[in-house]
Amino acid sequence: MENIKINSYQLFVLIVLFEMGSAILFAPGSQAKQDAWISILLGLAGGLILFLVYYRLHKFFPTMPLTSYVQKLAGKWVGTFIGFLYVVYFIYQATRILRDFGELLVTSIYMNTPLFIINALMLLTIIYGIQKGLEVIARVSELFFLFIYLFASMGFLVIMFSGLIHLENLQPILENGITPAIKAFMQTTLYFPFGEMIVFTMILPSSNNQEKVKFVCLGGMLLAGINIAITSLINLSVLGVDLFTRSNFPLLTTISKIHFTNFLERLDVIYILYVIIGGYFKITIFFYSAVLGAADIFKVEDHRKLVFPVGVIILFGSITIAANYSEHISEGIKYIPLILHLPFQVIIPIALLILGFFRYRNKNH
Repeated sequence: MENIKINSYQLFVLIVLFEMGSAILFAPGSQAKQDAWISILLGLAGGLILFLVYYRLHKFFPTMPLTSYVQKLAGKWVGTFIGFLYVVYFIYQATRILRDFGELLVTSIYMNTPLFIINALMLLTIIYGIQKGLEVIARVSELFFLFIYLFASMGFLVIMFSGLIHLENLQPILENGITPAIKAFMQTTLYFPFGEMIVFTMILPSSNNQEKVKFVCLGGMLLAGINIAITSLINLSVLGVDLFTRSNFPLLTTISKIHFTNFLERLDVIYILYVIIGGYFKITIFFYSAVLGAADIFKVEDHRKLVFPVGVIILFGSITIAANYSEHISEGIKYIPLILHLPFQVIIPIALLILGFFRYRNKNH
């Protein structure tokens, strides 16, 4: 495994960028309509509890990634198979997210550019970053974190003063009771984006301050979750429920409506930069974790040898994963949460934790 260390602040920044990544792009919990922000907060609460499961597993083996300690907990052969499935899951997630951002760029800016070219160029920059190592990725994330928060704050102020916000669009709150928000939480927001923190079980051993890992991760999730909920509130108040639920990219639609004093408009370009940065780090973390996991499973000493082959799989997978964008989104909403997210984010980690308590309950942790 890569012998590198990142500090607590870098870990915090990576978590915030990762969690916000594609969640800002879409509308998590939109099934709950004007209560989408409530389902996001419920997802945040559930995600924090899930992370405590991941963290407790990490505490059993603080120097090992998930693909290593699953072999200790479940046995050599079963553990290796489960570890391999997690590698495939991380690759699949990177593939889906690359398709998401490729579609965004093709839809909004590069209408005449093939999706393959857009995805290939984005993936090349990610491959370059992974070849340089996690420390370099973490340092770059610090720089972009400041950039993102500066422009997010400016965008929020511009929307506030442009008169686009109509708070009546948020009413009536809980019109049909809490049930729609809970349903959206169970179907979407628990897994996306908060349950995706399972990927950080591959990165936590690289923290140079293990004592702070728990609070750094919970803090990063909390900040990202609040930001996502605020973004949902802004989108709802500007667009209204109908347009919010129908829009492929609600925040892009919101920003495209900004016309401030006949001078400040067409800010969607800044939005594109904003979400590409978040998407870059989200894809990178899934990609990097898949490479580390594959190197661990197949006993490859230099994980960088696997970067290009895994990158080719992700690139071609992002093109062939669905015939069109509608099919891609439909799969992500109807099938992926139950078939993939539920077992990999919830069932397997809880089962491993139970095994861990039985096998290592007398271990001093």
